[in-house]
Amino acid sequence: MMSTATISPGLRHKRRRERLRNLAFLSPWLIGVSVFFLYPLISTAYFSFMKYDGFTPPVWTGLRNWQYVFTDYPFFWPALRNTLWLVIVMVSLRVVFGLGIGLLITKVKTGAGFFRTAFYLPYLAPPVAATMAFAFLLNPGTGPVNSILGRLGLPQPGWFNDPAWSKPALTLLAIWGIGDLMVIFMASLLDVPLEQYEAASLDGAGAWQRFVHVTLPNISPIVLFAVVTGVIQTMQYYTQPLIAGKVASGVIGGSGQQFEPGYPDKSTLTLPQLVYNLGFQRFDTGGASVIALVLFGLAMVFTALLMRRGSGFLATND
Repeated sequence: MMSTATISPGLRHKRRRERLRNLAFLSPWLIGVSVFFLYPLISTAYFSFMKYDGFTPPVWTGLRNWQYVFTDYPFFWPALRNTLWLVIVMVSLRVVFGLGIGLLITKVKTGAGFFRTAFYLPYLAPPVAATMAFAFLLNPGTGPVNSILGRLGLPQPGWFNDPAWSKPALTLLAIWGIGDLMVIFMASLLDVPLEQYEAASLDGAGAWQRFVHVTLPNISPIVLFAVVTGVIQTMQYYTQPLIAGKVASGVIGGSGQQFEPGYPDKSTLTLPQLVYNLGFQRFDTGGASVIALVLFGLAMVFTALLMRRGSGFLATND
């Protein structure tokens, strides 16, 4: 093995050119990560220890912003509980329903194209328009959903006007737009080798056993992908709960109107709403930075746990 002292100048120059070439190929990624990830993350951590309103120079306050958010800000803990509830319940139901619909459509003999289109179209609806339509459909007094439930003699929930039903109503809205997961799961289900199903049938496996021992091991990477991306998206859940609260409360005016998010009774409040409320409505950049860092930490913890458990699950099925 040659030591560095015996390397010829020509070889040293060649290695330097290779390093520069590799850096040139990596430069778009390095610039993107530095500008859109590292710099915002470092700036957010910096401003979390500052009193800064966006107009005057920042002033060092130490842990005062952290103490305010965790002990004195009345919206933080309800928003954290709501966000965790949506991550656990909404993501789980979306994955289950997306996989179930994908399974059903792959088994349909005729009209599969129609059903694919019918289930995928709601996903293309703009979030604001879809949420407003859902809020009017689920209106406790005039909405057609409660009218039908009343004629059937079933209970008529308050939906977006009831703190106990607002998050389930948001979950229904998320399940209605299940088309993205349906397409992903359909592609993975159609890729499962038919020979494995035939071998399982010859061994006497029923439908449930074939799903557990053949289908699920083959699509487990896609399930993990759906769960991880669902958790990250739900951590950024902002538009739908804000619009639903506005429509249900009757505050659907222009952007100049002041509106405290979370109607009814803080039940639709999420952490991204607090980032906007503190940072852009109250001009408290320090408090908004604290909540943004909490969101980042939660997303990293959830992702790390899912990837660790998912990698073990994948390893046992290889």
